[in-house]
Amino acid sequence: MTLKLTGTDPFDVLFKNFFNNDSFFAPAFESKISHPVDIYETDNGLHFDIACTGLEKKDVNISIEGDILRIKYEKNDDGEIINFIHKGIARRSFNLGYKISARFDLQNADAEMSNGLLKISIPFAEQAKPKALAIK
Repeated sequence: MTLKLTGTDPFDVLFKNFFNNDSFFAPAFESKISHPVDIYETDNGLHFDIACTGLEKKDVNISIEGDILRIKYEKNDDGEIINFIHKGIARRSFNLGYKISARFDLQNADAEMSNGLLKISIPFAEQAKPKALAIK
C-alpha cells in the first residue's frame, strides 16, 4: 500500500486511515479488548492469574482439550435495562485458550478462585524436572 501526501498534514492522513478498512490500522469498532490475565513461571510450574471480578466459581468453565487450556465465561443478560451514569467494570464474556507446552503436566493442574481472581497452577511434567546425573 502506497500512501501519497498531496498537500495534507500527515496527522490528517493517519487519522483518516485509522477508520479505513484498507489501511494498516484496525478500525476502532473492530478492535478487541483483551481480558486481564497474568501468566508467569516459577520453580513450581506455570501459573495463570485471571481477573474474574463479580463472578462466582460456578460461572467460569475450565477445560483441557489435548494440550489446550481453555477458560470460558458466558455472560447471561437477564433482559434488565440499566441506565449507567458511569460504567467502569467490564462484565463481558471471555473465551481464553492457551496451548501448553509438554514441559507442563496439564492433568495435574489446579485451580482456585478468591476475591475475584482465578488462579490456575500447572506443575512441571516429571520428565521436564531437573535431574542430577551421577558420574561413573
